[in-house]
Amino acid sequence: MIVGVPRERLEGERRVALVPSVIKKLVKLKIEVHVEAGAGLTSACSDTQYTEAGARIQANAQSLYAAADLIARVQPPSTSEIDAMREGTALIAVLQPYNNLEVIRRLAARRISSFSLDFMPRITRAQNMDVLSSMSTIAGYKAVLIAANNMPKFFPMLMTAAGTVKAARVLILGAGVAGLQAIATARRLGSVVEAFDIRAAAREQVESLGARFIGQPAADAEGAGGYAKEQTAEQLAQQRELVSKHMAQSDAVICTALVPGRRAPILMTAAQVKGMRPGSLVVDIAAEQGGNCELTRAGETVDCGGVMVYGPVNLPSTMPADASQMFAQNVGNYLTHLVKDGNLQFALDDEVTRAPLVTHLGDITHADVKARANAQ
Repeated sequence: MIVGVPRERLEGERRVALVPSVIKKLVKLKIEVHVEAGAGLTSACSDTQYTEAGARIQANAQSLYAAADLIARVQPPSTSEIDAMREGTALIAVLQPYNNLEVIRRLAARRISSFSLDFMPRITRAQNMDVLSSMSTIAGYKAVLIAANNMPKFFPMLMTAAGTVKAARVLILGAGVAGLQAIATARRLGSVVEAFDIRAAAREQVESLGARFIGQPAADAEGAGGYAKEQTAEQLAQQRELVSKHMAQSDAVICTALVPGRRAPILMTAAQVKGMRPGSLVVDIAAEQGGNCELTRAGETVDCGGVMVYGPVNLPSTMPADASQMFAQNVGNYLTHLVKDGNLQFALDDEVTRAPLVTHLGDITHADVKARANAQ
């Protein structure tokens, strides 16, 4: 079996799906790996390192697609890339199916079996395959660095000859993987940290990191896999009112709340942003799914009366070396699950195989994605 690793062509994407250290392990499992020339350069992986790990370098994407039985990539393929793949091959990537329904339709039409890594079930034996958790760790870390780099004051308290500098106050909205990493990073930098989440289980996690948990979590706010459930308009309004005072007192608010397959919930209104002190800021890492702040614009910075609202996109790609290493470990672990004796196995009675499988044998196999694809 041949696994192909193409160069990512989406603007700004610097990660690669497999790195040499992981390929060494795959080769031992009778998996042959072909890598497009230059695919790993932006992730600090040279073609020489790939060949030394046992991979074969393909000169271009066309020859790679012609040879591969399975394609491993980070971002969803373009329609032209799908058409370059042989019918009946397989694909592993973060497909974001709800946002890329035309891609899903094309994959089904080409009889390509596609596994969307963002649909990996959050169960114990799939933890080492969970790319969302890996990439959220990076996003939470980088969000705090963006805040620290742009805030016009120190994060830690300082005792100086010129007097005492008070520690910055940071509020984290959402205490999932990204939020918890943001809390830990902000604490390491010496700030006073508060956090809010609607899930009851989050309180203990927040407090274990030395942050203060604010508000009263809802008893039924946690859905499948530990993700937050979508809230009603009334519930969201109550939550915004609850944290409004804390926002006004914060030097930085880091927004991290997401609901799978849905628009990110609005946790900050324009009025609440205007209520913050000039010089304070908001970093919204939910920007690509609409943002937790009403003023967020994906990929842009909005000035609201001296309060800056940052909407960074694809934060994991800003740390391509470690992000690729983590991503590749997840992909390698999933390939180890899927491939037996050098052949791809479709054990559809296994949740770890079935849940991420979006298209197979010419059909859209994920019920919710299929319903949305047929509705448009």
